[in-house]
Amino acid sequence: MKQLLTLLTLLTATLTVSAASKYDNPDTIVVARDGTGEFRTVNEAIEVCRAFMDYKKVIYIKKGTYKEKVIVPQWLQNIELCGEDRDETVITFDDHANISMEGNHWPAELKQQLTAMGNRPKLGTFRSFTMRIDGNDITLKNLTVENNAARLGQAVALHTQGDRLRFVNCRFLGNQDTVYTGMPRTRLLFDGCYIEGTTDFIFGPSTAWFEGCTIHCKADSYITAASTPEEVRYGYVFNRCTVTADANVTKVYLGRPWRDYGYTLFMNCLLPRQIRPEGWHHWEKQREQTARYLEYNNHGDGAATGQRVGWSRQLTKKEAQQVTRERVFNINNNWN
Repeated sequence: MKQLLTLLTLLTATLTVSAASKYDNPDTIVVARDGTGEFRTVNEAIEVCRAFMDYKKVIYIKKGTYKEKVIVPQWLQNIELCGEDRDETVITFDDHANISMEGNHWPAELKQQLTAMGNRPKLGTFRSFTMRIDGNDITLKNLTVENNAARLGQAVALHTQGDRLRFVNCRFLGNQDTVYTGMPRTRLLFDGCYIEGTTDFIFGPSTAWFEGCTIHCKADSYITAASTPEEVRYGYVFNRCTVTADANVTKVYLGRPWRDYGYTLFMNCLLPRQIRPEGWHHWEKQREQTARYLEYNNHGDGAATGQRVGWSRQLTKKEAQQVTRERVFNINNNWN
């Protein structure tokens, strides 16, 4: 009997290990809303990935609309979320900052703290995301990430916390606060992406390079709101990007500093007529003393520099040649 029990225990352990390791390999996982994949939701596929993988794992997402709030946790790395078609593979949700937390599945302790402070518990900007990426070395490709909340407050589509994140041929759709780059000294590459919004729709403290992206303005407002730390040399760099605007838009600023020392550079970009002649806004008067707002070799009706604010600056050719991805991303270690 003792030998039989030992055999059964070993067999059970073997089956458990086998089941647990089914997805512990570099194979591709397929997600499909219509049930033809291994999973029907993106979160389910993320959940089976092993922590701190030393190989690359692809989660291939078939065409469809996935209404879910997606979190890539801090312990995941080397994952690529790849859509079948950029415009037809859509991850969407509709939270916004002013939604009441009452009745939602939020910790009771947090609700009590907010109530004690005299506040009606609300979701807030930083919980409104559709997708939040906490892990490092994550890639999104050929996907749309959307926050389609009504225009009743800040509503984040993409919220990043991880380092060495790549976004290739993606769309980020929303209104106010569409893309929040939420962690200082983290590095993000947006390559050939489309980003739209109304107010401060690219904002935060991260270092991000936007290469060949389309930046679309849906309202009279501000494109960027950088909060680059003083000790970090680079914040947002837009290179060879195209800024566009809705037909009824007439007054757009390239950016305003959310905090002191905000850094934003537009170079080799096409700027439309809707860009204000002064180009930049100080947000608060004292930030004119620290804001790092730069341009170089832009073109289009909105690129004229004659009336730019005196506290912004045009780079020289020699200075612009020093702004490379290698230098911009040289934080903590080299990454290109």
